[in-house]
Amino acid sequence: MGYHDPVMLIECMEGLAIKPEGVYVDVTYGGGGHSKAILERLGNSGKLIAFDQDEDAIRNKATDSRLTLVRDNFRYMQQQLQQLGITSVNGILADLGVSSHQLDVAARGFSTRFEHDLDMRMDNREGVTALHLLNSLPEKELVSIFSMYGEIPNSKTLAATIVKSRAVSPFTGSADFRNAINHLVPKANASQYLARLYQALRIAVNDEMGALKDLLGQSAQVLAPGGRLVVMSYHSLEDRLVKNLMSKGNYEGTEERDIYGHTAPKPFKMLTKKPVIPTEEEQNKNPRSRSARLRMAEKN
Repeated sequence: MGYHDPVMLIECMEGLAIKPEGVYVDVTYGGGGHSKAILERLGNSGKLIAFDQDEDAIRNKATDSRLTLVRDNFRYMQQQLQQLGITSVNGILADLGVSSHQLDVAARGFSTRFEHDLDMRMDNREGVTALHLLNSLPEKELVSIFSMYGEIPNSKTLAATIVKSRAVSPFTGSADFRNAINHLVPKANASQYLARLYQALRIAVNDEMGALKDLLGQSAQVLAPGGRLVVMSYHSLEDRLVKNLMSKGNYEGTEERDIYGHTAPKPFKMLTKKPVIPTEEEQNKNPRSRSARLRMAEKN
């Protein structure tokens, strides 16, 4: 099964600083590339708990007694770990990108290259599809999704066009949706525009920002002192949430103070002042890695 090469593999492993007897969590199993590298560094008594919502990823599970693969959204990490009898871990890794496999399978609805029914759910067992959102959300909410998650300059015109078109005939898939908005897509950078549009829809469908907030909040509770949090993001909003949580202990990036005005203790010590980016060689080899931003922190 074709999955992408794990992005910044060496940098991620260095960030985790794996202890052979430790317990680690890979919340985005995907093709198993990062998990395989963790297992290679673990001893016989080490453990790896991995998460993925995607049925294809579950079928791709490596055969290793030290690996437990849970099919669930990583926003339920702490709950699932407790059910496994695990209260603290030595490291958590999150690669927030969409796998090449997901982009290359037309039926998933993530890619702009194929005609499909605009599903875009990471977990096809629950939730609503992108097609449902396009046919039902109020115009104002569509504007918010396109501008916030896709940074699309003509978000208002785009949303108005969608609402007007669906009133005549609801969208049935990517073909009629693309036909309805085609005149708004700039010819000079059509592929980039559509990629941002699909990204915005995918983030909304899967509540990716909400799930990330839940994960980051739980990380501070689950990690043992000295444990490492390693997060790779591909969107400026994701990166900002990660940076704020690691540096300030909250999503807003504000200094928290007690009733006496003293700065509250921070849960993490940042190990990266600036995000780590892929080497030029890796970007050339894997163009999809170009937007990756890696941040690391240690639990105080």
